[in-house]
Amino acid sequence: MSEQTIGTTCVQGGYHPGDAEPRQVPIYQSTTWKYDTSEHMGKLFDLEESGYFYSRLQNPTCDLVAAKICEMEGGTAAMLTSSGMAANFLAIFNVVGAGDHVVASSAIYGGTYNLLAHTMGRMGVTCTFVAPDCTDEELEAAFEPNTKLVFGETIANPALAVLDIERFAKAAHDHGVPLMVDNTFPTPVMCRPFEWGADIVTHSTTKYMDGHAAYLGGVIVDHGQFDWMAHADKFPGLTTPDESYHGVTYAEKFGREGAFITKATAQLMRDLGPMQNPQAAFFLNSSLESLHVRMPRHCENGLAVAKFLQSHPKVRFVSFPGLEGDKYYDIAQKYMPNGTCGVVSFGFNGGRAAAETFMKSLKLAQIATHVADARTCCLHPANATHRQMNDEELIACGISADMVRLSCGLEDTADLIADLEQALEQC
Repeated sequence: MSEQTIGTTCVQGGYHPGDAEPRQVPIYQSTTWKYDTSEHMGKLFDLEESGYFYSRLQNPTCDLVAAKICEMEGGTAAMLTSSGMAANFLAIFNVVGAGDHVVASSAIYGGTYNLLAHTMGRMGVTCTFVAPDCTDEELEAAFEPNTKLVFGETIANPALAVLDIERFAKAAHDHGVPLMVDNTFPTPVMCRPFEWGADIVTHSTTKYMDGHAAYLGGVIVDHGQFDWMAHADKFPGLTTPDESYHGVTYAEKFGREGAFITKATAQLMRDLGPMQNPQAAFFLNSSLESLHVRMPRHCENGLAVAKFLQSHPKVRFVSFPGLEGDKYYDIAQKYMPNGTCGVVSFGFNGGRAAAETFMKSLKLAQIATHVADARTCCLHPANATHRQMNDEELIACGISADMVRLSCGLEDTADLIADLEQALEQC
């Protein structure tokens, strides 16, 4: 039997009930599990057997949903987290610590930029930011002897820059470090970064995967191909005994396929605790079943809106990687030939004041600190998600004071354009 399509995986991946077992993913609403002997529980704590003992580390409902996303991305292991930010932090901190260095694309979500530039800076981690379309020489110059990770977003939020995954993966591997890609915007329906050389993929499942602004969540997926032992000196947390967990050496005991996620679970989730709850995981799974149907519609609306805005005299610029003539159109066609996402960024000839007037004039589109929802929503990043950045940092992220981020939902295209048209008349 040939490998099934992404649509079938969205519907049936992860959970495969046996005879007379529940058709729907069961919700294991329990903090703990009961065992007959201490010896049995001891084997679980020693990672000698698989099983469950405390939901802060693992829960069967969460694991089944993580397995579906893992299958969708083409990975070998995955874990759910309480939010996308939690996923990015755990994935980065799993290989990076005090005294280490990260190379990251500058065009990333403001919260992740702040995490790398400031919060992890206070933890002793340094980061060099490079433009996603930097030259090979500039990318090479960003690496330092203590670099442990390269990070980028498939499609940057909200600048909508497209990462050249293959080029960044080659640079990372030439230096013996993994490439981590946040694939939130395209989802595996539109792009699978592992096929282009990425080693770790993260998502804010709060966005398109949930798609209804109902539950926060995140996920980390490991490709299971990076050879940690070949670069043992760079990654002692994976390649030397973990004295906080009975001296286990993750890369030896669990191999390439399981070391990364096992360490993130047994060590970081244990100590930091940003676990997804099983109720949220259950609803996430229900949303995943329609992801392959929803994403093309989001992309269709995004392209139609981008074309409309491009021709409007009050609009200064439009950024949408699926729009012919866009700076990232060609590279988007390479990685996402069937569509990118439903998010469009644009600016106004009237500057920041026009952007604020436009936001106040919307009727159908909702002003919300959200994106990638079934309902169209709109945000002024410089006044919201990226408010903590100074002008220089905003420019480095590809954001201007007049930029508006519009996330096209699943409404009728004509109604969306009519709402934008009447709001633009007020500018």
